[in-house]
Amino acid sequence: MLGELDDPSAFTPRHRLLALTERRRPGLLLTRTGLVMESLIPSILEQKVTTDEAYRAWRLLVRRFGEPAPGPAPDRMYVMPDPRTWALIPSWEWHRAGVDNKRASTILRAVRVARRLEEAAAMEPAKAQARLELIPGIGPWTSAETVQRSNGAPDAITVGDLHLPGIVGYALAGERDADDARMLELLEPYAEQGQRHRAARLILLSGHTPPRRTPRMPRTDIATL
Repeated sequence: MLGELDDPSAFTPRHRLLALTERRRPGLLLTRTGLVMESLIPSILEQKVTTDEAYRAWRLLVRRFGEPAPGPAPDRMYVMPDPRTWALIPSWEWHRAGVDNKRASTILRAVRVARRLEEAAAMEPAKAQARLELIPGIGPWTSAETVQRSNGAPDAITVGDLHLPGIVGYALAGERDADDARMLELLEPYAEQGQRHRAARLILLSGHTPPRRTPRMPRTDIATL
């Protein structure tokens, strides 16, 4: 969980920005939790909403249906509910947490086959993503975000993200409007190393991101849907 199994020596920077960031931020290790559902469910909650909304939903649901964590702060730390508990959450509790029916239904489909999905932690990342994407509602964005954490996958680059292509395009080519295809093209030198996710992490750590020109994603009030 602290990155002991990670191998940062497999990464060779091909851009000056990444070489500088690697020197300035030594010790970056990719974690491997081995716990698929603990990464998958939060990733589903993050689909098509702001980060604040997703974190709020996760916090409310875990505090409402999880159990106090062992240790010195049981009133502040909670253990994620088990799959059966997720499956029994009533519809109004999802609504109260701000989770629309599409995301709630995806989580319910996933927890029904939680045991098979947990097996993905021992798979090669590409096969793990394919296993997750068998569930309707789980696409490349969600599967990549999951295996980055559960499998410590250094090449599982996130596609379909609202901001990442523009950040990578700006950092590596000075382009503000890069799309997924352009992002993958710019990261191709790291695909050969199997290190595109690590490269993207270093870009984010560099702080070299484009200035905002458009409003942030608006909050979603599911009561009006």
